[in-house]
Amino acid sequence: MTGVARLVAMPLAALVMVGGVLGVQVANGGGAFEPLASADPCAARTVTSRAEGMDALTERLVLLGIDAAACRLHVSREALTLELAQPGPRTDEQVEALHDGLLDAVRRMKEEGSLPPASDLVDEALDNADLNRFLELAIRALPDSVIDAALKTDDVLVRTIEDLDLRAILEDLDDEDDLYRQVNAAVTRAVKASLVDRLRELVPG
Repeated sequence: MTGVARLVAMPLAALVMVGGVLGVQVANGGGAFEPLASADPCAARTVTSRAEGMDALTERLVLLGIDAAACRLHVSREALTLELAQPGPRTDEQVEALHDGLLDAVRRMKEEGSLPPASDLVDEALDNADLNRFLELAIRALPDSVIDAALKTDDVLVRTIEDLDLRAILEDLDDEDDLYRQVNAAVTRAVKASLVDRLRELVPG
C-alpha cells in the first residue's frame, strides 16, 4: 500500500451504526417480537455523523459504500455486513462490490455537495505525518486557495480506494464491530497518507 493509501483510514467505528438497523418491534397484542423488515440498500438515505473533520468524512464514506455494495449484490446491508464479518477469505464478487460501492459513495457525496474542501483536512493529515519540521511548516503556510485548486477531495478519495487492499482488510475480521473498525480505520489512514503525498508536490524543491 502506498503512502497515499495510508492516510485515509481513522474512524472505522462508523460502520458500527449499520448494525443498528437490525432492530425488533413488538407485535400487536402480546410479548412476541418480530424482526423489522430490512431497508432497501438501493434507496438513498440520509447518513450523518456526530464526528468532525476526517472522521466524519470517512464514516459517511464507509456507511454509504456498504449500502452501495449491498445494492450491487442484491442483498440487504445487514446480510452483507454479517457475511463480511465471518472469518475466512472473501469472494471476488464481495471485494469488487465493496470497492465499487465506495467509489459510488464518493460520487454521491460529490453530487450532493457534501465533500469538504481538501484544505479543511490538511491539519489533521499533517498532525501525525512523518515529515521534517521545515516541510510541515511550508505545507501549513500554503493558502487554502492554492490547496483547493490543486487537490480535489473526491480525487483524493478515489485514489485512496484504488490503493486499498480490501481483500486483506476483510480477511482479518472477527465480528461485525471488527468489520466497522478495520474498514473505517484503513480508509482514514489511507486518506491522510494520500493527502500528505499530494501536498508534498505543492512545496517547491
